[in-house]
Order: sequence, then C-alpha cells, then structure tokens
Amino acid sequence: MERRQIGVAVIGAGRIGALRAHLAAAHPGVRFLAIADAESQRARALADKVHAQLACETNMEAIAHPEVDAVIVSTSEHEHTAPVLQALERGKAVLVEKPIALELEDAGRILAALESSRGNLRVGYSRRFKRRYLTAKEQIRRGRLGRIVGISARLYNTRAQVCQMLDRNPGATPVVDSLTYYVDLLGWYVPDNPVVEVSAWGQSGAIRDRGYDCDDVTWAILKLADGAIVNLGVSFVLPDRYPSLGYSGRFEILGTAGTLIIDDDHLDQLMYTEQGIPHIYIPNHTVNMAFLGSSAPGDWAEGDFWGPLANETRSWLDHLVTGRPCALTTAEEARNNLAITLAIEHAVASGKPVRLAG
Repeated sequence: MERRQIGVAVIGAGRIGALRAHLAAAHPGVRFLAIADAESQRARALADKVHAQLACETNMEAIAHPEVDAVIVSTSEHEHTAPVLQALERGKAVLVEKPIALELEDAGRILAALESSRGNLRVGYSRRFKRRYLTAKEQIRRGRLGRIVGISARLYNTRAQVCQMLDRNPGATPVVDSLTYYVDLLGWYVPDNPVVEVSAWGQSGAIRDRGYDCDDVTWAILKLADGAIVNLGVSFVLPDRYPSLGYSGRFEILGTAGTLIIDDDHLDQLMYTEQGIPHIYIPNHTVNMAFLGSSAPGDWAEGDFWGPLANETRSWLDHLVTGRPCALTTAEEARNNLAITLAIEHAVASGKPVRLAG
C-alpha cells in the first residue's frame, strides 16, 4: 500500500478543532500542521500545545500554505462555507464538521466547487464511527434484516446544551444540528431508498421561555421511496443537570427477516462525585452524577483521546495517506441530510407535509 506524508491545516481552535488538531499531530502520516483561528492567541496556544509548525489568525494563510494538502474546518456551523470553498478552489482535501452548511444554497455552492476542483470533501458525522452503529451497518449490508420496512429513532439532550448551541448560532437547532446524525444514519443504512415525504410537529415551552426560538420537542414521520416509514424524534428539554454529558439515543430497525435495536442511552456506566464532573460541551458547567459513556465525541484517557471522533479523524487521515477507503459522509450525502432536516423544520412551521425529490 502506497503511503505519503501530508500537511494539514485546522481551521478553528475551539473544542472540536483542538481535538482534531491533537489527533492530526499524533498521526504518523502528518508531517506539517497549521492552526488558524480568528483569535490569534487561541491559535498560538493550541499550536504550542500540539507542536504545530504554524499558527495563523486568518484562515487563508493556513489554507493557502504550500505545505498544506488537507484542511479540517472546525468553525461554527454558519462559518463553514467560506473556508471550505477556499480549500476546494486550491484542490485540497477537506473534512468539515456537520452539518455541511445551514442553508441549501451554501451546500449547493460547496458541491459545485467540489465538482470543478481537484479536491475531495468529507463531512464529520462521527456517529458512523461508533462501534454499535458500525456493526449495525454491517448486519444490514449482509442482508440479515431482509428488506427494511420501518425505522424509529429518538435523540434527547439537556436545556443547558441547546442554550449553548443557540447562543453560538441561532440556526443550529436540535433538528438541523443534532437530529441530522440520525438522518445521516438513515441514508447510510438504506442509501437506495430516499426520503420522498416529510410530516413533522413541534411543541414549545421551557426552551422558548428562556428566550430562544426553539421547540422543546420535534417529531417527524418520513416516507421512503418504497413506502417504508421512519419515525424520528428529538428533544433538548431534559433538565440542565441531567446526568447525560451528550446525546441519549435509541435506534430501532425493522426488517422482513429481523430487527435490530441500538440502545444508546448510556445507562451502563454511571458515576457520582461530590467534586463535580465537567461537561465537554458547556464551559463552567458541571454535574455530580454522569453517564460516563455519553460524551458524543469520545473521552480522554491515558493521555490520548478515544471514541467516535478519534476513529473518524484517523480514518480520514489514513484515507489521505494510504488511499484506504473510508466511511465518512460524502458531500452529496451531507447535502441530502441538510435538505431533510430543513424539510422537517418547514413541515413543523407550515403544519403541512413536505415533498422531496425521490
């Protein structure tokens, strides 16, 4: 297997960008690492921590650097488009956090740039790299469930986390920013059976009382091209200090030859401490009791980061360095995920079903 050395630029030195930078710095195929952030002090601090060769306060300086072959875009959701386009225009490989964009117009611009460039693009839906979802994909691929006739999935989180998300970006709603993980899994599990119609309902209350334009609960019914039915639900109305450090989920797949149930509520590892447990997503927020497996990206242990985001990052870097195939979401899949989540929100707002191209 042919191997090469690459240079990587990480755009955004926040929580996820820092994790990606740590993983890139430790990868044997990465010979050059650049960090860019609008806050130059934060870029320099992260660069020093991971021993990067370059720290920049402008994205373009890092993206256009001649030593950089690949770009990781870990900015806030509404800031994805510009650095992705800049990297693709220079023929560089891109890994961008989910969702690909917040508007279909921006997603379309990215797909057009990808088509005309020498680059390639993948989108960070790290759920694909969690063992339970990977093994589910393998069982479906082997035909052990038969024809899939129904899927039911739901995702819960806390009010504290949705407020953090919406403070960062009002467009990063639980549907577009979080339920998108399950929409992505749907497309990955049944890639030849597209969503053709969406109906959805929402209920507001506690979150809106805090001043945010966001429903407490959203439930959607999706009809697939062959008539299969999918039920998706999301709620970020759990109490602020509920023990989950991230998502609590469940995914059920019904087939003509079998069924598969993924319990992702994290009740299997519970810890209580009077010293407080820091929340990975919410600054200065601690809980006394926590489901330790509930951090969606993964966890630090023994001086390294482990979990879905680590697996995903290493898989992408392996793909670039060795040419090995990888399961990361493609740009077209990510654009489709965005179209479905926006259709769910439109169906809630209009009270009417939304038709999608099958």
